Amino acid sequence: MSIQRRLLLYLLVGAPLVWLLAGLVSIRFARHEVDELFDTELIRLARQVQVTLALPAAERGAPLPMPPASAASGEADVRDLAIAVWARDGRLLLADREGVSLPYRPETAGFVDLAIAGELWRIYYLQSFDGDWLVAAGQKAHEREELALDVTLGQALPWLATLPLLLLVMAFAVRRAVAPLHGLSDELRARSADALQPLALTHAPSELRPLVGAMNGLFSRIEAMLARERRFTDDAAHELRTPLAVLRAQWDVLRRARPGTERDEAEAKMTRGLARLDRLVAQLLALSRVESGGSVLAKQPVDWAALVEQVMNDCLPLAERRRIELECDWAQPAGREPLPLHGDAALLAVLLRNLLDNALRYAPQGSTVTLRFDERSLEVENDAEPLADEQLARLGERFYRPEGQEEIGSGLGLSIVRRIAALHGLGLHFERRDGGRGLRVRVGA
Repeated sequence: MSIQRRLLLYLLVGAPLVWLLAGLVSIRFARHEVDELFDTELIRLARQVQVTLALPAAERGAPLPMPPASAASGEADVRDLAIAVWARDGRLLLADREGVSLPYRPETAGFVDLAIAGELWRIYYLQSFDGDWLVAAGQKAHEREELALDVTLGQALPWLATLPLLLLVMAFAVRRAVAPLHGLSDELRARSADALQPLALTHAPSELRPLVGAMNGLFSRIEAMLARERRFTDDAAHELRTPLAVLRAQWDVLRRARPGTERDEAEAKMTRGLARLDRLVAQLLALSRVESGGSVLAKQPVDWAALVEQVMNDCLPLAERRRIELECDWAQPAGREPLPLHGDAALLAVLLRNLLDNALRYAPQGSTVTLRFDERSLEVENDAEPLADEQLARLGERFYRPEGQEEIGSGLGLSIVRRIAALHGLGLHFERRDGGRGLRVRVGA
């Protein structure tokens, strides 16, 4: 069910229910006020009769006359009222009604509700000070209920007559209130798949601005992701074109070459080209994973000792081929963990492997590559030829490799390291070793 229909349902059902509840409360309040008014009048009437009876006989005037049965009484109905007076011995001294006999109750004082001739009456009994007579003034309860209902209906009928108009106004107000939502949905529905420009916030209601702002943020992230994907695809196509062209050329040479030195050289070049292509594809897959998998990054305590052992075993064949010694220095106080971190062990293994692999490939043969840990960072350093400031600043760019490199590579290793470090809240820094020779790569906060 739509928000508009839900609001309309709540209002169209809730408004009459609230109106009905208000009407019931009004009837109850009106009944209380009517009871209070008529009870006061009964008390006053009884006291007036008592005062009249207390006067000497010469000052009382004529007795109360009986009302004629057909006398016009305007809007009042005196048939619903009754007065009676009894002497000490129970003799009825005065009664203003025929056919209605208020009961004699000498022990009663105040208000009582009694049934007389099948109708409910409210009667007020007033004893004289000397006990010579008892005055009773009564009224039918029906008169009170009718008056309370008339008062309430007199107020409620205008509201009841305007209730349909009120419901129509509420329905119109709801439609106008949700119109910005319909406009937003229409605008989104009309957009093409590549239309990622931000939505306008100028005319959006304040309640919709957080939603529109969140959607604009989503559009921005999607656009950035698509830009990364396009850049990745373009870079990958560009980088794959070169090794594929070399392999095709070497294959043509290999097919035409006869067994001997020429064929052996062609086979060696083709083997190196296949190795480069294999490494490039592996690096591209790793880069694609870290670019798209940041949102599902695992968060577990990192066991650096196990990771270092695994990665060094992976890099040992390359180190032996180039006669380079691998060292690991745990430079932290005893009993303290090196670089405490919660992260993805598989991605951090890729980070270490790429760092050591690059250091081994570009270090002079017979030198040393050192992996060093402390409480805040890890470092990898070698004795490579010093790089110019411009080359040092470009390290970590995709597909960038300094000139003069003989080892096969794709220029993606450090880019992958930078991305993995960023996913774990770490930075990647390049600097020359002390003395200006060699390179130190530091990963840390």
